Amino acid sequence: MDVAHELLALLERVAARTALPRVRGLLLPPAAAPSSIAGEFCAIELDDGSLGLSYVLLDESTRRLVAERGDASLGLAGADALAVARWFGEQPGARRALGFAAINALTRCLFDRAGFVPGPSGDSIGMLAPRPGDHIGMIGLFPPLVRPIVQAGARLTVVELRSELAGEGEGYRVTTDRHALATCSKVIATSTLLLNGTLDAMLAACSGARSFALIGPGAGCLPDPLFARGVTLVGGTWITDPGGFRAALAAGTPWTAAARKTAIRRDDYPGMGALLARL
Repeated sequence: MDVAHELLALLERVAARTALPRVRGLLLPPAAAPSSIAGEFCAIELDDGSLGLSYVLLDESTRRLVAERGDASLGLAGADALAVARWFGEQPGARRALGFAAINALTRCLFDRAGFVPGPSGDSIGMLAPRPGDHIGMIGLFPPLVRPIVQAGARLTVVELRSELAGEGEGYRVTTDRHALATCSKVIATSTLLLNGTLDAMLAACSGARSFALIGPGAGCLPDPLFARGVTLVGGTWITDPGGFRAALAAGTPWTAAARKTAIRRDDYPGMGALLARL
């Protein structure tokens, strides 16, 4: 079973134990949002205030969702949240992204009801603690994350889909060959791997990695199937001020003041069974 359907199966278990909230609405960044994280994510909000984020600039259909907008609610207000979540496993493009946001919102709902609060993240690079002699793998070139790794004296290999980025950088190498990850001891990637369906292939390419951190605002789903596959840390975004977040997202301005970065380590996570028992 792929990750999408495993996540949905877990949420079905939640639905069998407790009534789930419905969708309150879809929150989109403005079409003219600056080219920054402030304009890259949408959110699904549930009736209980739970919020789940998803990247919305992955492909042309998700970009159109933001640019054209149309009926910004897409008829989602009042919808069955689990039915929308199923889009992640059944629909392509924009609907898949919205399904992922619904999965993340339902996960936040479960965490809140079970009294589970993820711990804080110690840094922006998945707490990999790079050191001289480490070979770090990065899936997707994220310049802000390159500097702390290179400055720590670690060797960095970046795997990119865009061939025009391939080549030697200052202290790192960019390649389109995912097999270059085989000799990496630690790997960092974003939750985009879940949206584009490449997580399993990338994990298979990281056979030598003892640490695999999956991070980003969209990394808000239940981590159980990720940990079972070899992910060792999931670093997401925990909304602490829903009103402030809504206002900032709508304006296309940074919403960092309304949220905090979290880190769930595989060895510290109680697991789905324990969360269900707390309901």
